Amino acid sequence: MMSVPPRSYLPSNNGGARALSPNFLTNTLKDSLAAGLLAALLALPMLGLRMVDSAQGLSLDYRFSWVGIAFAIVFVGRLVMSLVRKALAQRSAQRHQAAPAPSTDSHPHRLRKIAGWVLVAAALLLPWSPFADRNLLDKATLLLIYVMLGWGLNVVVGLAGLLDLGYVAFYAVGAYSYALLSQTFGLSFWLCLPLAGAFAASFGMLLGFPVLRLRGDYLAIVTLGFGEIVRVVLLNWQVVTGGPNGISGIQRPSFFGLPFLAAVPGKTTFHEFFGLPFSPNHRILFLYYLILVLALATNLFTLRIRRLPIGRAWEALREDETACRSLGIDPTKTKLSAFAIGAMFAGFAGSFFATRQGFISPESFSFLESAIILAIVVLGGMGSQIGIVLSAILLVGLPEWFRDLQQYRMLAFGGAMVLIMLWRPRGLLSGREPTVRLGRVAESEGVIAAEEGSAP
Repeated sequence: MMSVPPRSYLPSNNGGARALSPNFLTNTLKDSLAAGLLAALLALPMLGLRMVDSAQGLSLDYRFSWVGIAFAIVFVGRLVMSLVRKALAQRSAQRHQAAPAPSTDSHPHRLRKIAGWVLVAAALLLPWSPFADRNLLDKATLLLIYVMLGWGLNVVVGLAGLLDLGYVAFYAVGAYSYALLSQTFGLSFWLCLPLAGAFAASFGMLLGFPVLRLRGDYLAIVTLGFGEIVRVVLLNWQVVTGGPNGISGIQRPSFFGLPFLAAVPGKTTFHEFFGLPFSPNHRILFLYYLILVLALATNLFTLRIRRLPIGRAWEALREDETACRSLGIDPTKTKLSAFAIGAMFAGFAGSFFATRQGFISPESFSFLESAIILAIVVLGGMGSQIGIVLSAILLVGLPEWFRDLQQYRMLAFGGAMVLIMLWRPRGLLSGREPTVRLGRVAESEGVIAAEEGSAP
């Protein structure tokens, strides 16, 4: 006899949609109930009980209604999320079944390229928009710093597959290098910028040598320790770094020798040279476009180097180090180059951070900064340039705009991370354009073979 498939696999009349099985609904309700009970258990001591200070002394106030609200929110949210995920999975399965044969068209790649140019145009026109003010430009400048740091870390984590939890150390090296060089030797920002990148790259190679044989969690622990070592050295080497007091009075950048000041004895200022009325916003605009140029240069360099042999070696190392060795690729040079180039971009960003702030201290380079930069790379999609921009907007831009809500700022930050990982576990834009496309090559070879076969 032929067995009848269960109801959950029978197509219905409404466009081929599949009905939900009773077992799935039962399991979903049980899962949602368990999640709600767990939320109520956690909310009981945090929301349900409160100490009240009165004239008679401290008393315990019970707010069980808040616990019930927490249970209802988590129960309904978990139930809706499970049903939506099931519906999306069924729709995806039907789409794959009815999809035509895959083609070599790079339509998603063209969309991302268009989106990239749109973002660049929006960044260029942002200072001239009607709603632009100094507060907006300051926040946009901070956002671009994190975008540049994310693109630099993407070389190490996204392309080479080396989990680095101490990336903020190179950021600190670049900042302190610029501060010390400018104050000790009187060098300008334009001379200190490449030197700061070179110092940070040398520290990247210094970190790379001890971790050549380490992978995975062990590599992450060593890089975390390296970042803490740099922070502790900056905190205790008071003769050079100023210790916890930091370094103040850092030289501000100039427009190729033209300072952004009202008047300087014996020097021509920026507004005097161009015949403009003095405005403090000139320096803000210059800093914004400076970090925008640095970030775009980082992006362009990363995109170009991916197509070079060293970039393909990074991706091969990320996929399988053993196979990488068998193909004749030297893992030592590959890892050191990834650490050095990623650290160089962090040094550039640190140098800009120091000249923008005018003051730096070890508190600005804590482990939390490394965690935020790594979260930007992971949530944006490993190896995705545009994904890092979107992730930086969500993780850095939105919390800055809601800084007034200090009590709920970090709660919103953590909630956004959890929602993104549930919605897109592999990142916002996890799919990456292949380094080398073989579709046209294979097609041309097939045409040549057909012509040779038809030849007499």
